[in-house]
Amino acid sequence: MADLRIRFGRLVAAHRRRLSLTQEALAERAGISVDMVSKIEVGATGARFPMIERLAEALSIDPAELFTTEVSGGRLRDERFSAITTQLARLPNHDLIWIQGVIDAALRPRG
Repeated sequence: MADLRIRFGRLVAAHRRRLSLTQEALAERAGISVDMVSKIEVGATGARFPMIERLAEALSIDPAELFTTEVSGGRLRDERFSAITTQLARLPNHDLIWIQGVIDAALRPRG
């Protein structure tokens, strides 16, 4: 059960960071405490269905996206993509900003 809580928490954190939200901002949007967001993200506590629905709504996602590594639209993520997103979910926002710049530069059309 702890593994599920950890995976769930990492997905909450990844979706929060994707939206450039702080834990405080997510807590406000979801109507829960910052302490609860923090505990969920590290897997220290789980969440019941009403809270899962509030988190998903606050993150503008389907609640199922907090339990799966499937990309919206049904495309399965491969192992490399899943590993990368797991690594990114652990990083602080300033590191994510730097990495986004690296990715943008790498994917910029040349010519």
